Amino acid sequence: MARNREVGTLWIGGHLSWMEQLCLKSFVDQGQKITLFSYEEIPNVPKGVIQRDGREIIDTDDFIKYEQKNSFALFADWFRLHMIHKCPSMIWIDTDVYCHQPMTYDSDYVLGFELPGEQRINNAVLGLPHDSEMLRQMLHFTEDRYSIAPFLSAHRQKEMRQLAMEGTPMHISQQQWGVWGPMMVTYYAHSLGLKRHIMPLDAFYPITFRERTTFLEQTEVVEAKLTDKTTALHLWASNKKELGNRHNGLPPVGSYLEKLLKLHEIEPSLAPLTSRGNNLFDAALLNDLQVSDVNSVLDVSGAARGLCLALHHKFDCDVLLADLNSEGKFEDGPQPWLKDYSQFLKTHGVDKSKIKILKKPKDLKPVDVVCNLSGFGDSYKIGPLSRIMEKCFHSDTQLLTDIRKGSGAYPFFREYGTTQQLSQHKIKGSNVDRILFTPVVRENVEDSGGWDKIAENLAGKDGWYRPGTNGHSFLFQPRSTDTLVVTFDNLDITMTKRDDRRPWGYSFIEKQGWSMLGVLAGGWTWYREPWVYDQFDDLKKSGFFKQFKRVVFYGASMGGYAACAFSPAAPGCDVVAISPQSTLDKTIVPWETRYKVAWDRDYKGKYGDAAKVSKAANRVSILFDPYEPLDAQHAARFKNKNVQFLRTPLLGHRLGSSLSQMGILSPIILGALNGTLTSSEFYTLLRARKEFPRYQRELFNKAVDKGHVALAKSLGEHILSKNANRAVRLGLQALP
Repeated sequence: MARNREVGTLWIGGHLSWMEQLCLKSFVDQGQKITLFSYEEIPNVPKGVIQRDGREIIDTDDFIKYEQKNSFALFADWFRLHMIHKCPSMIWIDTDVYCHQPMTYDSDYVLGFELPGEQRINNAVLGLPHDSEMLRQMLHFTEDRYSIAPFLSAHRQKEMRQLAMEGTPMHISQQQWGVWGPMMVTYYAHSLGLKRHIMPLDAFYPITFRERTTFLEQTEVVEAKLTDKTTALHLWASNKKELGNRHNGLPPVGSYLEKLLKLHEIEPSLAPLTSRGNNLFDAALLNDLQVSDVNSVLDVSGAARGLCLALHHKFDCDVLLADLNSEGKFEDGPQPWLKDYSQFLKTHGVDKSKIKILKKPKDLKPVDVVCNLSGFGDSYKIGPLSRIMEKCFHSDTQLLTDIRKGSGAYPFFREYGTTQQLSQHKIKGSNVDRILFTPVVRENVEDSGGWDKIAENLAGKDGWYRPGTNGHSFLFQPRSTDTLVVTFDNLDITMTKRDDRRPWGYSFIEKQGWSMLGVLAGGWTWYREPWVYDQFDDLKKSGFFKQFKRVVFYGASMGGYAACAFSPAAPGCDVVAISPQSTLDKTIVPWETRYKVAWDRDYKGKYGDAAKVSKAANRVSILFDPYEPLDAQHAARFKNKNVQFLRTPLLGHRLGSSLSQMGILSPIILGALNGTLTSSEFYTLLRARKEFPRYQRELFNKAVDKGHVALAKSLGEHILSKNANRAVRLGLQALP
């Protein structure tokens, strides 16, 4: 009777790419139990994959790698031996091994030849008796990281012995690829006379390493090499280099890889290839952007195809392509890359209505993401980029750009905001940094006289304005002693994204006759500034908050965190927080992958962990989308009895804009601020989401994701009878 075998593997390195997702999901879809070990949170593991802590196998933070290839394959070679030893009968598979059909082998020996001639054995698929002599000897051999392998050439062994005699033995990380991998497995299998247990080439490696790019060819070329003995199929992760350099990180149309992705319903652009060794791919920048929603992305240099496609598929955003020459000017004729770029987007599912070619200066408008890879500051002079930034940047636009040493780009960017180095590579001998740029508010905003002047005028003779350190400030406007609303806002948004240049809710609060204390951050700081703490201490000590019958702290996202965190300054206040973070302290929330710009700030103290310190408030009303995993995890940390959860399913992190588009934000906020909003009234208002296109799209996608095809079809047809929801229409067309 065939055995029901479990397979195991390891991942180090953050997000999975579509290749790992494909291979892991293939085992799930074939009904084979699969466990993924890791040493950190992995945000995009396919459903059905069992996740376990790698420390169950090897409790270490020493992730050795082959330094020459910048690869953790060395640690994986070591880890698999210990996994097999500690998990009897579990079969190791690399994360680039695809399940062609379930492995139901009776023998605990599961390994195969990788080349014709029945000599060299690969360890991408490896099963051994947990108490076998072969495993015992390999574990013993790998205990010494300076050992000289008996299977190396005589010349190489002599060189290594000489180095050891000179007091500089060669560490395993400096040795050649495969010393703890295929070379070692091959040596011990043959020396112990185990050839009878080794499976033929077609079991796991019918496509050999030399033929690996066959997977990028037409499906029939691959299928002709598969046999009924083929179970786990090694796809060769080294194909990533070819895919990234020549195919924008995507499987070629009509290829065997494309067929497999469609079979297992994986969208490759949403899980981009990040790199291969020292090769970096632009689509990987999707994981570096600190955004929760994108309406538009602009490529000014034509070198970010993979990223723009990924952003479109994730956010359904517009892709704008600027027809600029090397001087940053628009010409009569189109740039040579535009036609091919547009066709690439269309081929991979981008509707032509979402692709916009910018041909004139007046076409430049504010966008959410700007891509300038191999562009201004690298291939061209940096100066012309200023014209694009002036036209296309709003307060929270993010720019991804390459900077060549000596280009003057760093001083240029310091005038506008902050830079964060993501990676570095060499091109023709010159260092090129890949940078995430974030704009910050500037002191003197054109035609305004600066925020100081605006704030002083708003405060008037009865209020006050306190400018502070690093762009932070407090603005108080007294109107009545009945209600004070304390709002938390970003000064950059106030000055560059609002026509009236007023803090959030200014007019709304003014109409109610309430007093207002506006707390403004000087950028994406999460208000982690000693000066800010001192102001709240002073206001509490002076009795400022006690003069009001009711005090309400309000904020969204970063502001939502602050509304909760600073509530101890006014004990007994009410808090209204939209999609708040509880903290960004990575020792407390290691799963939080957003907002890298503020990870290194101090979240300790009485105004630190919002989930804990907000117990001083009377009531904390938290609006959040339970289907946004990170927002939901933050909400779950608020466990005090004063918390009221108001769930807004499928409206996303920026749910405030969704509520506004539905026309229900004002009554919800008004009720929350004046203390009359009940849960039943909230959910009655929220019924309006049933007619909201975004909610309809997300609900449809949920039905598809859960495999409810009939339900998805019925729902999709109902939605389209009400409105022309493009995303739903395309989703229906893709259903079987």
